[in-house]
Amino acid sequence: MNVSQVTHFTLSAYFDIGVLKYLVFLIIMCVYIVIISSNVLLIVVICVNRSLHEPMYMFLCSLFVNELYGSTSLFPFLLVQILSDVHTVSVPLCFLQIFCIYMYVNVEFYNLAVMSYDRYLAICHPLHYNTQMSFNMVVKLIVLSWCLPLAVVMVMISLNVSSKLCGNIIDRVFCNNYYVAVLSCSSATASNLYGLVYTFSVLFILAALILYTYVKILQVCFSGSKETRQKAISTCTPHLVSLLNFSFGSFFAVLQSRFDMSRVPNVLRIILSLYFVTCQPLLNPLLYGLKLSKIQITCKTLFFGQK
Repeated sequence: MNVSQVTHFTLSAYFDIGVLKYLVFLIIMCVYIVIISSNVLLIVVICVNRSLHEPMYMFLCSLFVNELYGSTSLFPFLLVQILSDVHTVSVPLCFLQIFCIYMYVNVEFYNLAVMSYDRYLAICHPLHYNTQMSFNMVVKLIVLSWCLPLAVVMVMISLNVSSKLCGNIIDRVFCNNYYVAVLSCSSATASNLYGLVYTFSVLFILAALILYTYVKILQVCFSGSKETRQKAISTCTPHLVSLLNFSFGSFFAVLQSRFDMSRVPNVLRIILSLYFVTCQPLLNPLLYGLKLSKIQITCKTLFFGQK
C-alpha cells in the first residue's frame, strides 16, 4: 500500500458498547461545555478588569486560550467518532489533528515554563520585577511560547507528510504522530532523531528552568517571613499542581506510545491517552479561579456586585 492508495486512517481503539455510547457522548459533551465555559469566563474576567492586567494574569490568559485550543482540537472529533459506526479519518484531517494536539502540548509546556520564571522573579527578586517583567517582555514571552512550538511542530509534521505509508490502522481513539510514523514504508529515523534532539535540547532545558525556579522559590519560602511564605504558597500552589498534572498526563501518553500496553484494559488505556488533553483544560480554570484571590474577588464583583 503506497501513499497514493492511503486516503484514510482507521482508528482501531474504538469498540462497540451498544446504547452506552449515548451516555458516553453525553458525559464528554458535558465535560467539553464545562471546559469551554470556564476558560472563556476567566479570559473575559482577566480582559475586562484592569486590575488583572498584570504579567501573571496575562500569562494565565494565554494558558486559558491554549486550553480552549487543545480541547477543541479533540472533543468535537471524539463526539463525532463515538456516534459513528465506522471509525475512520481522512489523511489530511488526521495530520491536522496531530498538528493541533502537538501544538497544544508544546504551548502548554512553554506557558508553564514562562509562568515559573515569572513567579521566580516576583518572589526572589521583587524589587527588580517591574523592570524585568515589563509589558514588552510579557508580550515577547507570550509570542515566543506560541511561535516556537508552531515552528517545531510544522517541521515534525513535514517529516511524516512526505513519507509513503504501508498501512492505515492506528490503535488509538485519535490521531497520533508516533503511530503514523510507524506506518511509514521507509525508516522513521529522521522523525525519531528530530524528536530526540528537540526533547533533549529544548524540553529538558525548560524542565531544568522550572526545577531551578522552584528550588529558589522554596529557599526564599524557608528563609523569608511568614507573609512571604503565604504569598509564595498562594500564587505558586495552583501552578505547581497544574505542572505536575500535565507532566503526569504527558508521561502516560508517551509511555503508551513507546511500550506495549496490550495487557492494560482497553478502557483504561483510552482514559490514560485522553488524560493530558482532558483533565488539564478542566483543572486549570478551577485551580486558578478558586485559589487566586484577585480572580475570586473580580468574579464576585462582576456577577454579584460584591466586593
